[in-house]
Amino acid sequence: MFRYSLNRFVPGQMMVEALTLANYQKFFADSFYQDVLFTTLWVSAVSTLLCLLAGFPVAYFLVRQASAKWKGRLLLLIILPLLMGNAVRTAAWMVILGDKGMFNAAIGTLGLAPVKLMYTPLAVIIGLVSVMLPFMIVTLQSVLEGIDENLESAAASLGAGHLTILKRVVLPLALPGLLAGTMLCFILSMNAYATPVLIGGPSFHMMAPTVYQQVAKAMNWPFGAALAFVLMAVTLVLTTAANMLVQRHYRRWSE
Repeated sequence: MFRYSLNRFVPGQMMVEALTLANYQKFFADSFYQDVLFTTLWVSAVSTLLCLLAGFPVAYFLVRQASAKWKGRLLLLIILPLLMGNAVRTAAWMVILGDKGMFNAAIGTLGLAPVKLMYTPLAVIIGLVSVMLPFMIVTLQSVLEGIDENLESAAASLGAGHLTILKRVVLPLALPGLLAGTMLCFILSMNAYATPVLIGGPSFHMMAPTVYQQVAKAMNWPFGAALAFVLMAVTLVLTTAANMLVQRHYRRWSE
């Protein structure tokens, strides 16, 4: 991919072998593509944060509160959407979030004015969270299963409250799972295609659809490869930095 990004684009020939940084110069010289990368970053970060905030309580409930009978049923409901294609789930959100969709119909019965959700960043974030949330829940659930409940009981017997137990016992032990779930959701969000295209509309741009547009529509393979390499490099740098930071705090808590 990196080698392709160093080639030149010639109309009619698609790609001519060369060793040039012109494609990267084009990316850094054009604010449009930088805005696309920035949009991809903040949408992915917000989506991942929401998955973490929603997924941890659900996973903790499954492990500590739900009975064995209901745990299996609830996990099945959580995993069931993964059996459908991403495009199918995204199409369902289009029906729900449309101007005359189910959401506006529901609030209309309460006498409220319709809300413009479709083709907005908020709609894309909702769609991404619905796709990534099962991955976060399953990842955290498997990690929380490995935490001995006696540790929480011992902390409670010493007078620790629920928040103290969560902060001093559960979170430090669950940190590797939190990191794994967060990195998984962030990487999937950074590379999302169907959700931004179908829910975001033609005026909303993220990196993966932009790469596809350059490769499949503009037939500019070198520039598409450069965009893909930038996306991969940024994702790799951010996830590696986050991993190093979390591992440092994890070692500090373990001492």
